[in-house]
Parts: sequence; C-alpha cells; structure tokens
Amino acid sequence: MELADRWGVKAVELLDCFFKSEEEVDDIIWMLKRKNMVVSAYSISNDFVVEEEKNLEEPIACVKAGIDRAVRLGTSNLRVFSGNPKEGISFEKGMERIIKGLRSCVSYAEGKGITMVLENHGLFAGTASKVRNIIESIGSSNLRVNADTGNFLLVLENPVESIEQLKDRISFVHFKDFRSLEEPNGLESYTAIDGTLFQGTPAGKGDIDLKKIIKILCGAGYDGYLSLEYEGVGDPYEETKQSIDYLRKMLSQNDS
Repeated sequence: MELADRWGVKAVELLDCFFKSEEEVDDIIWMLKRKNMVVSAYSISNDFVVEEEKNLEEPIACVKAGIDRAVRLGTSNLRVFSGNPKEGISFEKGMERIIKGLRSCVSYAEGKGITMVLENHGLFAGTASKVRNIIESIGSSNLRVNADTGNFLLVLENPVESIEQLKDRISFVHFKDFRSLEEPNGLESYTAIDGTLFQGTPAGKGDIDLKKIIKILCGAGYDGYLSLEYEGVGDPYEETKQSIDYLRKMLSQNDS
C-alpha cells in the first residue's frame, strides 16, 4: 500500500494470504483512511471441489467470512475461485459442487451488498464459456466475472475474444500480460493445457492485445477497476511501475 501510494495509485486489491490476524485488518483500515485509499477487491482462495456434499460447509464458510471481511474493508467486490481438480472427482461432480457452493453463498452476498466476482482460473472455470455457464446457472446479479487477461491463454483461448464473450458480465479485471516461450529458460513459467509455456511480462510487453481489451471494456460501458497483476520474472518494482505507466498511457489514449 505504501508503494502504490508512492506511485499515485489509490486503489489496491488485497488477498486473504496477506492477513495473519484480525488486528492486521484494523491496521489496514487505519492506513486506508490515512492514505485516502480504497480497496478495489478482497480476494480469497476458496475451493468448492470436494468429494462429499457435506464437505461443502467449509468452503461455504470461507466465502461467507470473505464477504464479511470485504464489508469491513469497504469494498463491494469479493474475488472467488471455483475449485481445483481432485483425483477421483469427475468434472461433472466437481461442477455440481461448485454451482451448489456458489448458490449457497449468493444470498448472503446479496444481503451484504457484495458482488462475488468469479475468476477465470483452472479447469472448471478456465474458459469464457465455462465461466459464463456457471454465472448463468446461479442467475444472480451478485455473481459476476473477474476477467483475468492472462489466464485465458492457459486454456488456449484468445484473451480478446474471451473478453468480448464476457463483457456484459464483467465487474472486475486482472490486467496482466504473458508471452509464450519456445523452451524453458530456467525462470518461473506457467504451462497451458497443451504444454505451451508462458511467462509473465510487464503490461504491453507480452502477447496479449491489452489495448484492444481496454477498448472492448470501455465500449461495453465498463467502469470498474483494472487491477494490475504483475507475474513477471524481472525486477518486480521496476516492471510493476512500467506496467502502471503503460496502463495510464493506454487509458489516456482511449479517452482521447
């Protein structure tokens, strides 16, 4: 938050893994007021893919606790996941658990004024069509999309086309860039479902047409946050600042 403030960024996305105690939440709330900053979204790492239906109680409780903390932090967005594949759990059963779990949380979110934003992430909610199917199955305006521009590449989708398919359902965006690798280079990378390797880069330095994505979002009337997510392998401070500068330039050009 200190770094974001130094760079003139007044909105931050906070993850559950950042917090070690409830007292730290109080410290963050104090700092938000002192820095005149806001929380764009609170993000949790829930997992609804469980063997027995009774085991849904734990991830449902996790999401409801996340909703409560989002309220405390003053944000209206709670980033949620669908879940991860498990040995012995079929895709059909996993999807059934995901929909039941989200459905069990959505009324609680409605009552608290929180929008759960489902990230395109992993096997169950990786593609635009899978994300859309889950959202439409729930049928609530309090469950919408957190579109991650990079994650679409990992399921062999064109991020521009995927954003176009989901543009009427998006309430939050993870704005990041990836480039494909011909072979491993010894640095951290991500493997797509066909084995293709991708590596994070500063925004504007990878394979994703982020400028076109901004145009699609603006054309659809999107007025939410672009949460810059740097997952590169260079100097994180320098390349995050590069990404901020790039995004500001793109937004300025789009306005003009």
